[in-house]
Amino acid sequence: MSVPHVGKIMQAHPDCTLIHCYGPTENTTFSSCYTVKEEDLAHQPLPIGRPINGTQMVIVGPDLHLCPIGVAGELCLGGVGLAMGYLNRPTLTAEQFIPDPFSAVPGARLYRSGDLARILPSGLIEFVGRIDHQVKIRGFRIELAEIEVELTRHAQVREAVVLARLDTPGSKRLAAYVVAEPNTTLTSEILKQFLTKTLPSYMIPLAFVVLDELPLTANGKVDRDVLPAPAWGRISAAAEFVAPSTERENIIARLWQEVLGGEAPGVTDNFFENGGDSLSATRLISRIRRACDVELPLRVLFDTPTIREVATAVNDEDDREEFEI
Repeated sequence: MSVPHVGKIMQAHPDCTLIHCYGPTENTTFSSCYTVKEEDLAHQPLPIGRPINGTQMVIVGPDLHLCPIGVAGELCLGGVGLAMGYLNRPTLTAEQFIPDPFSAVPGARLYRSGDLARILPSGLIEFVGRIDHQVKIRGFRIELAEIEVELTRHAQVREAVVLARLDTPGSKRLAAYVVAEPNTTLTSEILKQFLTKTLPSYMIPLAFVVLDELPLTANGKVDRDVLPAPAWGRISAAAEFVAPSTERENIIARLWQEVLGGEAPGVTDNFFENGGDSLSATRLISRIRRACDVELPLRVLFDTPTIREVATAVNDEDDREEFEI
């Protein structure tokens, strides 16, 4: 539920009580509810509350073990409101409606919602997103909804959607689409610095696109398929751009751009902060070896991930090989 819209409703109808409810069709009608308070408007997203009477809600990992407080997992539902299954679809029913491993009641079942949620320290449940929006980038499994939640915690962000998109070289990278609050200015650097406080580097989007509004389908959901392709630029675009100044730096910059695509890199840009991973690092080092005719270890790029530092390492390696001869 959109916090700004909730705020407008509460302002227009101060005598009304607003209740935030959650519940899939498979566990009709509502599974949890939460009475919204004015202080909730300072936080995003709104919690979906606690289970209603006769309903059980658990959050589990892929192995069906309970997730600790604060850790996102799949939200599973049980109780008297649970459906018998899907009509004439026994296979899907068996996949989604499973025996309840946490219940001592014979025949108790759980519905695997496919929704991502977590239990807050207060005991309230927070809806995060859909599990089918999970992607794997740079060897890490990433829940796109978790990035979206963190983005909406920024005071100037009204809405946010994160996608995994292919860039020019064909690598999958994260792109964030945000709608800013009125009369505010958002930049990639502001959002990157904000996310860096709570998320690991591999979950920081490479591109940020600020939109007037998010496109919606006929059902009122975000139409992710029509979101515009981002410009894969330098993630540190707000920082000072330092152009290559030596022959070696120019060679490495050209090879970098061939591997990662996007704008021309500066010599102080970080390879991994700009979309590099272990595979693209291997490709870049291989090209540097051929172009500069040196035996450069792969670890050089991991230890010193800027063009200036790699160029220095190439020069040092070149001098060492000449000395040995």
